[in-house]
Amino acid sequence: MRALPAAALLACLAAAAAAAPGADAQQLSPFESKFGAVKFLDAYFGQPGSKLEVRPGDSNVPLTVAIANVGAQDITGIRGQLSMPLALSAPDGSRSASADAEDNAVAGQTFYLTFFVDVSPHTRVGDYRATVSLDYSRIRESGARNEAFDFEFRITGDSVINAVPREPFITSLRENTAVIDIANTGTAAVSGVRVSVQEEAADQQVTASGSMTNIENVVISESSWDLGNIASGSSKSLVATVYVPSSLRDEVLSVPLEISYLNAHGDAQSVVRMADFYVRGLIDARIYDVRVNELGTRSMIVGDVINEGNEDALFGFVTLIPKEGSNIVGRTQFIDEIEVESPVPFSIPVEFAGAPRYGEHDIRIEVRYKDSTREEIVIDHETAVMIAPPSTGDEFEGEGVDILPLMIGAAAAVGATVFVRRRRSRRAARVQ
Repeated sequence: MRALPAAALLACLAAAAAAAPGADAQQLSPFESKFGAVKFLDAYFGQPGSKLEVRPGDSNVPLTVAIANVGAQDITGIRGQLSMPLALSAPDGSRSASADAEDNAVAGQTFYLTFFVDVSPHTRVGDYRATVSLDYSRIRESGARNEAFDFEFRITGDSVINAVPREPFITSLRENTAVIDIANTGTAAVSGVRVSVQEEAADQQVTASGSMTNIENVVISESSWDLGNIASGSSKSLVATVYVPSSLRDEVLSVPLEISYLNAHGDAQSVVRMADFYVRGLIDARIYDVRVNELGTRSMIVGDVINEGNEDALFGFVTLIPKEGSNIVGRTQFIDEIEVESPVPFSIPVEFAGAPRYGEHDIRIEVRYKDSTREEIVIDHETAVMIAPPSTGDEFEGEGVDILPLMIGAAAAVGATVFVRRRRSRRAARVQ
């Protein structure tokens, strides 16, 4: 038997392939669609055209499937049946849900099926697979058609963005370094985070969230910050330099921050969060004019404390602390309030531990007080004082008068008068 020529053999194989059943289907390109077919496009949580972040435990949330009519004819009577993984269930607890398209799908048009589902609280954020079975009819054609698609969708988690000042107190009449944490307390990461001070709030006085703001006279050196990505359950901080006028003392300063970011779907989002600070008054206290006064046979270390701020200091105490080489006994004196621009004097008697040592002594004067938030503040002043031996009193011999009791009595009377005047001035100021 003679072998067939190569050309004749190829012709026979081509004819056999053409005659074989389903030959056309095997030769279809993966980029081609059957006549009258529908094509799966996308699936996401949310309504058509509006994606929604979903976290484990959410209930009755919409899952939308987008499908295109890629055929040459319109289709009608579109109904879908969703077969779900263990991560999802229908509101009645079943593993499937039904949905109808709102209208007919014109040839070349996209239509949507929206299923309402519950997300299991025990599932995790991630990708899952499901199946949708589609029944429909073509116009001018009797009978129903059916197609099924396996598709992937993602349980995204949700992003929850807050602005939290790390230190809730700032001080008026000075520059403050304010640190604000931008925290993502949700279950989905965010990216491209940018924060800016909402400029229009200074004019409108009310932010988009409905909260009052009072930043019209506040100076903030920085105006925007790029923070990048913030993972779920973490935060990033921004630093701002803030100057607050005296008029906002004892008020809450609300700084509106506009935070823009990309959510788990990659969609741009923008929220306004308020960073609230309590504005404390400024206590700018200092110690000055520390010296030694001789009162009869006793030496007194005296000085003044002045407050050049805009708020009175409370519960003031002055403490004398001897430094190394001095045997002066340390003592503490209560001086009460340190009022604004009203020097408060102190006077501490000098006593020695052991034998008196006259001459120069190194000491430290420490003033302790509290502000309006009851936070304790301590300032100090180091100096050297000269302690002289007591006077012998010879200049008064022959007079027949003991001058020391008279001097002590006079000093006590002066002190009492000053104390009463201070108390009266405080009461008058409070009444005003």
